[in-house]
Amino acid sequence: MAIQLVRVFVQDAEEIWKMQVESFRSLYEKYQDTDTSPATEKIDKVIWRLEQPNTYFYKIITDETCVGAIRIIDDKKENIRKRISPLFILPGYRKKGYAKQAIIEAEKIHGDKNWFLDTILQEESNCALYEKMGYVATGKTEIINDRMTLIEYKK
Repeated sequence: MAIQLVRVFVQDAEEIWKMQVESFRSLYEKYQDTDTSPATEKIDKVIWRLEQPNTYFYKIITDETCVGAIRIIDDKKENIRKRISPLFILPGYRKKGYAKQAIIEAEKIHGDKNWFLDTILQEESNCALYEKMGYVATGKTEIINDRMTLIEYKK
Protein backbone atom coordinates (compact mmCIF):
# COMPACT_ATOMS: atom_id res chain seq x y z
CA MET A 1 0.00 0.00 0.00
CA ALA A 2 1.56 3.22 -1.14
CA ILE A 3 0.27 6.64 -0.29
CA GLN A 4 1.32 10.10 -1.24
CA LEU A 5 0.77 13.39 0.46
CA VAL A 6 -0.59 16.08 -1.85
CA ARG A 7 -0.45 19.60 -0.49
CA VAL A 8 -3.69 21.55 -0.39
CA PHE A 9 -4.36 25.27 -0.14
CA VAL A 10 -7.19 27.67 0.71
CA GLN A 11 -9.13 26.83 -2.46
CA ASP A 12 -9.39 23.25 -1.13
CA ALA A 13 -10.89 24.34 2.21
CA GLU A 14 -14.41 23.06 1.59
CA GLU A 15 -13.22 19.58 0.59
CA ILE A 16 -10.92 19.35 3.63
CA TRP A 17 -13.64 20.67 5.95
CA LYS A 18 -16.21 18.11 4.71
CA MET A 19 -13.74 15.25 5.17
CA GLN A 20 -12.81 16.53 8.63
CA VAL A 21 -16.44 16.73 9.76
CA GLU A 22 -17.15 13.21 8.46
CA SER A 23 -13.96 11.79 9.96
CA PHE A 24 -14.49 13.22 13.46
CA ARG A 25 -18.28 12.76 13.66
CA SER A 26 -18.16 9.43 15.50
CA LEU A 27 -15.69 10.76 18.08
CA TYR A 28 -17.91 13.79 18.63
CA GLU A 29 -20.94 11.53 19.15
CA LYS A 30 -18.96 9.45 21.64
CA TYR A 31 -17.35 12.29 23.65
CA GLN A 32 -19.68 15.28 23.07
CA ASP A 33 -16.67 17.65 23.04
CA THR A 34 -18.54 20.49 21.41
CA ASP A 35 -15.91 23.16 22.09
CA THR A 36 -12.91 21.18 20.80
CA SER A 37 -14.17 18.68 18.22
CA PRO A 38 -13.06 19.15 14.61
CA ALA A 39 -16.51 17.75 13.72
CA THR A 40 -18.17 20.92 15.02
CA GLU A 41 -15.76 23.45 13.54
CA LYS A 42 -16.96 25.88 10.92
CA ILE A 43 -15.25 26.06 7.56
CA ASP A 44 -13.75 29.43 8.60
CA LYS A 45 -11.45 27.60 11.03
CA VAL A 46 -10.12 25.37 8.24
CA ILE A 47 -9.58 28.43 6.04
CA TRP A 48 -7.76 30.15 8.91
CA ARG A 49 -5.47 27.12 9.33
CA LEU A 50 -4.75 26.96 5.61
CA GLU A 51 -3.82 30.65 5.61
CA GLN A 52 -1.19 30.23 8.35
CA PRO A 53 2.33 30.65 6.93
CA ASN A 54 3.66 27.68 8.91
CA THR A 55 0.84 25.27 7.96
CA TYR A 56 1.29 22.43 5.50
CA PHE A 57 -1.99 20.62 4.88
CA TYR A 58 -1.92 17.46 2.77
CA LYS A 59 -4.52 15.11 1.36
CA ILE A 60 -3.61 11.47 1.89
CA ILE A 61 -3.95 9.80 -1.50
CA THR A 62 -3.81 6.11 -2.41
CA ASP A 63 -4.71 4.68 -5.81
CA GLU A 64 -5.98 8.14 -6.85
CA THR A 65 -8.44 8.13 -3.92
CA CYS A 66 -8.34 10.65 -1.09
CA VAL A 67 -8.59 8.70 2.18
CA GLY A 68 -7.96 11.54 4.64
CA ALA A 69 -5.70 14.46 5.45
CA ILE A 70 -2.89 15.57 7.72
CA ARG A 71 -1.89 19.05 8.81
CA ILE A 72 1.66 19.83 9.82
CA ILE A 73 2.66 23.00 11.63
CA ASP A 74 6.32 23.58 10.85
CA ASP A 75 8.18 26.87 11.30
CA LYS A 76 11.10 25.37 9.36
CA LYS A 77 13.54 26.35 12.10
CA GLU A 78 15.97 24.00 13.77
CA ASN A 79 15.02 22.93 17.30
CA ILE A 80 11.48 24.31 16.92
CA ARG A 81 8.89 21.60 17.45
CA LYS A 82 6.64 20.53 14.60
CA ARG A 83 3.05 19.56 15.28
CA ILE A 84 0.54 17.18 13.73
CA SER A 85 -2.91 18.72 14.11
CA PRO A 86 -5.13 17.18 12.86
CA LEU A 87 -4.61 13.80 11.20
CA PHE A 88 -7.77 12.08 10.03
CA ILE A 89 -8.78 9.11 7.92
CA LEU A 90 -12.26 8.81 6.42
CA PRO A 91 -14.36 6.08 8.09
CA GLY A 92 -14.31 3.61 5.17
CA TYR A 93 -10.50 3.59 5.03
CA ARG A 94 -9.53 3.14 8.68
CA LYS A 95 -7.42 0.28 10.09
CA LYS A 96 -5.52 -0.11 6.80
CA GLY A 97 -2.26 1.62 7.76
CA TYR A 98 -2.93 4.95 6.03
CA ALA A 99 -2.39 7.06 9.16
CA LYS A 100 0.94 5.32 9.82
CA GLN A 101 2.03 5.86 6.23
CA ALA A 102 0.97 9.51 6.37
CA ILE A 103 3.17 10.07 9.43
CA ILE A 104 6.11 8.35 7.72
CA GLU A 105 5.68 10.54 4.63
CA ALA A 106 5.26 13.71 6.72
CA GLU A 107 8.50 12.92 8.53
CA LYS A 108 10.28 12.44 5.20
CA ILE A 109 9.14 15.91 4.15
CA HIS A 110 9.51 17.76 7.46
CA GLY A 111 12.21 15.75 9.26
CA ASP A 112 11.90 13.01 11.85
CA LYS A 113 12.78 14.95 15.02
CA ASN A 114 11.08 17.50 17.30
CA TRP A 115 7.46 16.47 16.81
CA PHE A 116 4.48 16.71 19.12
CA LEU A 117 0.76 16.10 18.97
CA ASP A 118 -2.31 15.59 21.13
CA THR A 119 -4.74 12.71 20.95
CA ILE A 120 -7.62 11.36 22.98
CA LEU A 121 -6.32 9.31 25.90
CA GLN A 122 -9.41 7.07 25.83
CA GLU A 123 -8.80 6.12 22.18
CA GLU A 124 -6.33 3.29 22.79
CA SER A 125 -5.78 2.57 19.09
CA ASN A 126 -4.71 6.18 18.47
CA CYS A 127 -2.29 6.08 21.39
CA ALA A 128 -0.92 2.71 20.20
CA LEU A 129 -0.37 4.06 16.69
CA TYR A 130 1.65 7.03 17.91
CA GLU A 131 3.64 4.90 20.35
CA LYS A 132 4.41 2.42 17.54
CA MET A 133 5.67 5.38 15.50
CA GLY A 134 8.13 6.36 18.25
CA TYR A 135 6.08 9.01 20.04
CA VAL A 136 6.26 9.10 23.84
CA ALA A 137 3.63 10.47 26.22
CA THR A 138 4.91 13.64 27.90
CA GLY A 139 2.64 13.30 30.92
CA LYS A 140 0.79 16.49 29.98
CA THR A 141 -2.97 16.00 29.82
CA GLU A 142 -6.00 18.23 29.46
CA ILE A 143 -9.41 17.13 30.70
CA ILE A 144 -11.98 18.23 28.12
CA ASN A 145 -15.04 16.79 29.86
CA ASP A 146 -15.98 13.85 32.08
CA ARG A 147 -15.64 11.46 29.12
CA MET A 148 -12.53 12.74 27.35
CA THR A 149 -8.95 13.71 28.14
CA LEU A 150 -6.31 14.85 25.66
CA ILE A 151 -2.78 13.52 26.08
CA GLU A 152 0.36 15.06 24.58
CA TYR A 153 2.99 12.99 22.79
CA LYS A 154 6.44 13.97 21.54
CA LYS A 155 9.10 12.49 19.32
